[in-house]
Amino acid sequence: MRFRPYDLHLRHVFTISGDSRAVSPVVLVEVGFEGLVGYGEAALPPYLGESLQSVLRFLKQLDLSRFHNPLLIHDILEYVDRLAPGNFAAKASIDIALHDLAGKLMQQPCHRIWGLNPERTPHSSFTIGIDSPAVVARKSREAASSSILKVKLGRGTDKEIINAIRTVTAKPLYVDVNQGWTDKHEALDMIHWLKDQGVVLVEQPMPAGAVEEMAWLTQHSPLPTVADEAVQVVADVKKMAGVYSGINIKLMKCGGMRAALKMAAIARGLDLEVMLGCMVETSCAVSAAAQLSPLAKWCDLDGNLLITNDVFDGMKIVDGKVTLSERPGIGAVPLF
Repeated sequence: MRFRPYDLHLRHVFTISGDSRAVSPVVLVEVGFEGLVGYGEAALPPYLGESLQSVLRFLKQLDLSRFHNPLLIHDILEYVDRLAPGNFAAKASIDIALHDLAGKLMQQPCHRIWGLNPERTPHSSFTIGIDSPAVVARKSREAASSSILKVKLGRGTDKEIINAIRTVTAKPLYVDVNQGWTDKHEALDMIHWLKDQGVVLVEQPMPAGAVEEMAWLTQHSPLPTVADEAVQVVADVKKMAGVYSGINIKLMKCGGMRAALKMAAIARGLDLEVMLGCMVETSCAVSAAAQLSPLAKWCDLDGNLLITNDVFDGMKIVDGKVTLSERPGIGAVPLF
């Protein structure tokens, strides 16, 4: 196993309700076996609570040489998970690399190994961060090739942002409030207004801990509500039933592809819709998440499109749709 830190440079300063950044750190991981290499990635947005130092510290503790067959993914990941609590992005980097390596050993893409139909992938949104109305309008014009826009809200300028976007495009919109609304009645009024503006769904409108308020809001909302910060790992999914309409699964939150697959299965069994999301990531982690996209109703797999220095060639968005290749593993090829 080899790993190294890498800074992703964003095309624009990326702002959500509680954070702004122009550079986002990741750790790139390689796991090799008999001449083949599996690639993984740990992405580190501030709200996850992990840092470059914590990921490197975790990875330095791992001893994968104790396993002689990389296809024993369950056993290996059980060992990885027991090594320390938390550290989900660090664990995701190993999980992704192992799935990539396994696919290469089997000479099949992960979605084929799982029996998923690549024709059933949804369209993906492209994210527009919070900014002035003029900048938001410019970013929306720049996203002309995207069929859906995902708009960050929650800083008190919500209507101005939506109105600015509507001056340049009539595309469907997802909105992500990142816990930015605190009053359920005001939130409901806003959702009714957003529906009239062509918004399709509302992601994490209220704080993750506001469970009763969120359940009330979902019950009365004319749009589906999607949990993001409120749902992280497999054990959280059952708690979302009756509180949200769906959940946003991200590899960096839950620990990787194996956990994400479990979360999708549990959600579908509870009649919760599945959204598949990402952080600011290279095409390595985005391509890994895309392998699960036939299970999702909604996708927001644009992290690689937000940066200027991607070091992988992987999953593509073609005419707005997530498009999976027949490359083995996660389908990402390094450019370094």
